[in-house]
Parts: sequence; C-alpha cells; structure tokens
Amino acid sequence: MDMYEVAPEPAVAWRERVAGALAGLWRAGLDTLYPPTCLSCRAATDRLGALCAACWSQMRFIERPFCDRLGTPFEHEMGAGALSAQAVRDPPAFRRARAVARFEDGPSRRLVHRLKYSDRADLARPLGAWMARAGADILADADVVTPVPLHVTRLWRRRFNQAALLAREAARRAGKPYEPDLLLRVRASTSQVGLTREQRADNVQGAFRARADAAVRGRRIVLVDDVLTSGATANAASRALLRAGAAQVDVLVFARVVKA
Repeated sequence: MDMYEVAPEPAVAWRERVAGALAGLWRAGLDTLYPPTCLSCRAATDRLGALCAACWSQMRFIERPFCDRLGTPFEHEMGAGALSAQAVRDPPAFRRARAVARFEDGPSRRLVHRLKYSDRADLARPLGAWMARAGADILADADVVTPVPLHVTRLWRRRFNQAALLAREAARRAGKPYEPDLLLRVRASTSQVGLTREQRADNVQGAFRARADAAVRGRRIVLVDDVLTSGATANAASRALLRAGAAQVDVLVFARVVKA
C-alpha cells in the first residue's frame, strides 16, 4: 500500500461487501423472474443491459484513430491530434466531439429509436455508460455536463428528453456535475430529418439561449445529445454557450453519422 493511501475502515469495508452481495442477489432474482434480453433485438443474453453476440458484431464502434476535432474515424493511424479534411475546411463551433458508434441501420439506430420514440427510458443507463467511456477524454476536462434541450412543446408531447437522460448517466459515470438547465430552446424547430446540411443549419438558427451567469461563464462544458448528424444542432447550441461566456464546449453523443 502506498504511504499516502488511507486504508478503509473495517466497518465501512464490511458494509460495502454486504451491499455488494445484496445487490448481486437482487440482480440474480431479477434475472430469474425476467430473463435478460438483448437491448437491441431482444434475443436472450447472459446478463441485463447487454447486447447479444450477433448485435455486438454489427455495432460499428468508433475507436481510435479518429479526427481529434470531429471524432470521425480514420482508416489509418494519422498521428496524435490529427484533423480530418472536413474539420480543417469547416471547423465546428465546439472544440471536440466524441461518439460511441456510427449511426446506421442496425443496432445503433434501433437503440436510439427505442430510447427516443418507444418510451424505453431504461436504455439511457447502458447507453450513457458507453458514452462515458467513449468520451472519457473530454469528460476528464469538463466542469459540467448538460443536455441539448427540447422545446417545451416537443417535451410535452414526448414526456422526456432523451438527451437529458443520457447526459445525467454519463455525468454520473464520470463523476462530473450534471446541470440540465444551462440551455433553453427558445424557438421550436421542425424535424431535421430529410433536410440538407444548409437547411439544418437554418432550421436551428437562433433556437437556443444560454444562461448568462456564473453557471456558464468560464466553465468547460460537455454538451450531450443522442445523435450527431450534420452538426447543425450541436453548433447552434455550442455558439449559444460560448456567447454566454463558456470557456469551451465539447460534444458527446451516442451515435454519429459518418459519411463514406
């Protein structure tokens, strides 16, 4: 044991062992009553909150090497801090983006759609855990984690903000403060589905307003959403935070579109 490491009190360690054993028994009981199934296709799995082997093999996880700014994967190692041509040609408002997987037909799309449209709020826990790992570098630098907000009318219809659920879980896993109200969506925008890159940017222009106080000023913020497509929403929200005085904004999503 290192001379600066403090040994845990025996009573505390005993309580932790008991709590762990009880949690294990609880999980075992749940597995007996409700056999665990794949998060994506609902096939049988060996534990809760996991993908089956088939869905796991279909997930196209984004791992290094990737563009340090946009988080888009490279085919070959490019060296530390390498930037893609897109990041150089059209740099985003945010500093860095990280994602768990590519957003395409298959498990990643099904997981996002079930969380977003099928009242599967329980999916936020495993997806948020994956996001915390994928965004470990940007979360390590963060002062606070906040979600991309929904307009009040859309929040009323959907009943929850999937980005907020993911942000809360990622923040909890990373041990960072979670503050859901740093941004407000002040203008309702139409769905981004089917819009061109330029139309997406116009659609969210002026849609966000950030708090103009110490909650934002000088802070390093990780902005969380479920999917990053063109970057229009992330850019608009990041600009609002930066105008309010944020020191930097990084973006963390579960999945992102990667053009071939």
